[in-house]
Amino acid sequence: MNILVCDDEVEIVEAIEIYLRHEGYDVYKAANGLEALSIIENTEIHLIIMDIMMPMMDGIRATMKIREKKNIPVIMLSAKSEDTDKILGLNIGADDYVTKPFNPLELIARVKSQLRRYTMLGSMEVKSDVWRSGGLVVDDSRKEVTVDGESVKLTPVEYKILKLLCENAGRVYSMEQIYEQVWNEPSFNPENTVAVHIRRIREKIELNPKEPKYLKVVWGIGYKIEKYQ
Repeated sequence: MNILVCDDEVEIVEAIEIYLRHEGYDVYKAANGLEALSIIENTEIHLIIMDIMMPMMDGIRATMKIREKKNIPVIMLSAKSEDTDKILGLNIGADDYVTKPFNPLELIARVKSQLRRYTMLGSMEVKSDVWRSGGLVVDDSRKEVTVDGESVKLTPVEYKILKLLCENAGRVYSMEQIYEQVWNEPSFNPENTVAVHIRRIREKIELNPKEPKYLKVVWGIGYKIEKYQ
């Protein structure tokens, strides 16, 4: 299997590479998020070990870009141990988090665990036309939205935004990402446009739009639909 190690500290990359190759993995290396994205675009990668603090493009932005198209497991590395960094990494789509300095054997164990999950579940993900988040249901086959069984009428753009967030429940999308995927064109100061549509969606699906149950804001990053069973 191919593993990408992305970190601007050469010594750390080389140390991780030694342990990974000893376990029989093929290793690709990148020094920043831009290099990582280029490798992923041209190579089949099965897992990514991604540092957070890097020049040119950091691990947070790179992971958000990766999550737009791929479901590759991502283990984030950081010299910081604050809970906010862990929460931020997991909120934008990381699967696991390791704080530097780390035990290489623990990292390898986490790699194996994530690869097992990816092999058994990630590559065999069942696609569905119906997405549920608690009482919120989006039925794409019928283009219908209901909340607690009550029909909700959305405009085509509102529906596209809600569908994007629901089919990726738990994942945070920035305003730029929402605009590019819904309008299918490069974003240019999309804040007002996206914010207006988010507000209207909340008014239609939330019992109390000021205290949303479903469509949550992750301050400084973007929006997500809560992931309920």
